[in-house]
Amino acid sequence: MSASSVYEPKQPNLRFPRPQLFETFAEERQHRKERLAASCRIMYSLGYEYGFAGHLTVRDPEDPALYWTNPFAMSFAQVKASDLILVDHDGQVIEGTWAVNQAGFVLHAAIHEANPDVVASVHAHTIHGMAWAALGRPLDPITQTACGFFEDQAVITAEAGAVVVERSAGVRVAEAFGTAKIAIHQNHGLFAVGRESLDEAVWWFIAAERACQIQLLAEATGSPLRLVDREAAIHSRDHLATPFMAWLHFQPMYEEIVRREPDLLG
Repeated sequence: MSASSVYEPKQPNLRFPRPQLFETFAEERQHRKERLAASCRIMYSLGYEYGFAGHLTVRDPEDPALYWTNPFAMSFAQVKASDLILVDHDGQVIEGTWAVNQAGFVLHAAIHEANPDVVASVHAHTIHGMAWAALGRPLDPITQTACGFFEDQAVITAEAGAVVVERSAGVRVAEAFGTAKIAIHQNHGLFAVGRESLDEAVWWFIAAERACQIQLLAEATGSPLRLVDREAAIHSRDHLATPFMAWLHFQPMYEEIVRREPDLLG
């Protein structure tokens, strides 16, 4: 039995979140832009903003070679759907009035180009993610959260600690990402991708940041870590850390931020 079926309501006609279906590209585009703006606000509320570092991207549903992203040097706390910019893989702004983060463009464009199945990508300079990335190690399966990334994470050493501005460097990082949910870029921080939705990518990033925090705290005790055995870790990953489960985790966060800050939809 899958985790999604476990969470399905046993009584008919009860409200249960499900991904939305769209009749037009315009409708889906607006949906993605609203989710992107909300994601910026959520990341701000979680303390993930660090100056102008950090960027989120989601493909345009009609033209997958273009992607929507947050404006350069605009606080996550201020981003509205109408502020987002549409960028191509050459870093040219196709729609919008703000500049694009060039370092962000190089990495995100490369991730999207190297991985056509990636719908969305998220990166931010978070405290625990950067601290863990300095170790250049994968997360260990010590919690259900960490098990979600068991054998489904990349540790990237290419361009470690460097400000990536050359396209060739971005390609090396993107190709190392592979099919993983997240990448730990040594001496830099965390990246997360969603292959079905932006909601998925944002949740993987939040979960990875939490897993980094937990492992840092656990290791700080000085006691040996007790790892979840491989079979149990795989079971948790395959049942509790699916794209749908990630999407589902994100829904209450989205609903809460929209109720609290409805201007983000403007």
